[in-house]
Amino acid sequence: MSSLPVIALTSGEPAGIGPDICLALAALRPPCRAVILADQELLAARAARLGLVLRLRPYDPALAPAAGELEVLHVPLAAAVTAGRLDPANSRYVLAMLERAVGGCVDGTFAAMVTAPVHKGVINDAGVAFTGHTEFLAALTATPRVVMMLAGGGLRVALATTHLALAEVAGAITRESLEQTLQILHRALQQRFGIAEPRILVAGLNPHAGEGGHLGREEIEVISPVLDRLRRAGMLLEGPFPADTLFTPQVLARGDCVLTMFHDQGLPVLKYASFGKGVNITLGLPIVRTSVDHGTALELAGSGKADPGSLVAAIEMALEMVHATRR
Repeated sequence: MSSLPVIALTSGEPAGIGPDICLALAALRPPCRAVILADQELLAARAARLGLVLRLRPYDPALAPAAGELEVLHVPLAAAVTAGRLDPANSRYVLAMLERAVGGCVDGTFAAMVTAPVHKGVINDAGVAFTGHTEFLAALTATPRVVMMLAGGGLRVALATTHLALAEVAGAITRESLEQTLQILHRALQQRFGIAEPRILVAGLNPHAGEGGHLGREEIEVISPVLDRLRRAGMLLEGPFPADTLFTPQVLARGDCVLTMFHDQGLPVLKYASFGKGVNITLGLPIVRTSVDHGTALELAGSGKADPGSLVAAIEMALEMVHATRR
């Protein structure tokens, strides 16, 4: 156990299913030391509500957990928690877990971090401008640009833009931003996934990839020039493809990853193929970070009905990335 990678697992929104799925790891025994960042009393109370028999032990790097034990790095709540009921008072607690996990990854305490879901709305209600894990972790690590990618169901789908209103997407896709995104994606597929020569399939922005300019000129003026430039630099890129025919078996077989232009262009397909088992990955960070592909599911918190499958997949993906990076 002492030789296994140590993974920081942030338990997310305390009123949601994050604590539930973290507690499920006691029975699943993933091939790592999964250290749960949470309020220990919160975990104990949720375990009692769920009828789970387990032992919570403060994380000690020198002492491996026994069967049925979970290691906890205690982060104190700001207010008492009721399962299923959001409280803005605990938003700072949620962010403190992320800050502690990032710090541990940067200083080498943790090999990677895996995040349970947070609730963006309640964090904003607390007066904190928060658009998501991806942007928050980029700011914490002073990373100028990151790329959001989801994996599951045999697919890898990355995004050129993330949490933007649809009306803002076209203006956010510039030659510079798209080139940087493709460079980050290419490098991460090499370094984090061990793919020596990644093949990336790139979607167009407009219906029918612009129909030769009749349905929009972004493909002609932005996307194709970037792809041509990077192909000359040695990258294996195809596209821009019409998004409605890109996600077909014969096209997908030609690539290792798909880059789509906006959030809801690619993720509905990915989640249809893998929901409950998918993994959200942040590329470009100096650390390894993965996450579940679902939300806080407040209505399931404390019910015993939460499925830890995506959390397990996120841990397995983090371990895969750690091992590929070390090779």
